[in-house]
Amino acid sequence: MAMVSVFKGNITVKLFRQRTSLLMTSMLLGLIALPNIGIAIAASSAIAQTVDNSVAPPKTPDVKPSELTPSYPAAAPPPRVEPLPDDRGIEEREINTDYRVSNLLGDFAGNLWVGSWRGLARIDPNTGKILARVSLPNVAIGALAQDKVGRLWVGTYEGLKRVDPRTSEITAQNLFLPSKRVLSLLLDKRGYLWAGTDNGLALVSPDQGLIMTTVKNLPGVSANTLTLDAEGQLWVGTLDGLVRVNTANAFILKRIDDLPGTTVQALAISPEGLIWAGMPNNLLVINPKTGAVLRSVTRLRGRNVTAIRFAQDGSVWVGTHNGLLRLNPNTGAVLDEVAGLPSSRVLALVPNIGNKLWIGTSEGLAWLMPKMGSAKPHLAFSRAVK
Repeated sequence: MAMVSVFKGNITVKLFRQRTSLLMTSMLLGLIALPNIGIAIAASSAIAQTVDNSVAPPKTPDVKPSELTPSYPAAAPPPRVEPLPDDRGIEEREINTDYRVSNLLGDFAGNLWVGSWRGLARIDPNTGKILARVSLPNVAIGALAQDKVGRLWVGTYEGLKRVDPRTSEITAQNLFLPSKRVLSLLLDKRGYLWAGTDNGLALVSPDQGLIMTTVKNLPGVSANTLTLDAEGQLWVGTLDGLVRVNTANAFILKRIDDLPGTTVQALAISPEGLIWAGMPNNLLVINPKTGAVLRSVTRLRGRNVTAIRFAQDGSVWVGTHNGLLRLNPNTGAVLDEVAGLPSSRVLALVPNIGNKLWIGTSEGLAWLMPKMGSAKPHLAFSRAVK
């Protein structure tokens, strides 16, 4: 009986182990089969998609554009503003509009050339009427001059150009100057043109429109202003005083570099042959032979002198960044202080054109006649005056 029990127990254990083995095998097979089933499902869906692509998609119903555009309630238009601004008003309010008149020139025919930062124009000084305008590639004009034939030379901040005043045609340009930024122009007694730049001097043949020589190592670097003395030699106002240049060979003859204020930005020769030099903080009278400073004009001390011109009666006009004065050249006394300018910042002066003194300022052009109480602005070159 004991043997039978052991036998039955062995059979039971064996059956249990077989069932357990089968169960484990089934579980393992199930775990392995699950990914296979996923791959099969993915493959079936890809095949179905390929088949579906061959079939045209169902057509969507037509929709009118008006049904998609939202509708808004009707409203009245905005009220009309009266009066509408005109073109001149819009131009005057533009930030980029610059009414600076930096150069003035009276030509042989008695006309006045106005070099502003809006272009170049020729006017009748008797009536103020604009006779012609010259279209220039760059309107920032730094200097004006006229040669003996009557051609106009215009120095801009982009180079030097020769203009035929009859046709306003540009006949020469793109000269190889020491710098394209032209600050001053002057015709010497031989008829040759001197061009001052912010990097030296150039001597130009007006007829051929060619550079004859250059002075690149100019003491003081920048040729701010030019004038001729009684002997026909050139004086150059620089960042470091005065330089005298021989007009025949461009050699430097004299240098005056110990001036108070150093920078010379305006020059004029008096009828007696003395040099009047405008500085950022002074007005000096200099003996050209000795280089000695004869006097500093008391009333102009501390003022920025930008323009100097002698009138026919011997008095001297002095433009500053704070007004225009007429002085007695012997005593320095103030004879007149001009009111009514478009701006107190004076940039250019030219007397005795159409019996008027013409004044270029940072805000436009003005003119003054003898015995007038104040200057009058030229409205074509100035902002609207209310």
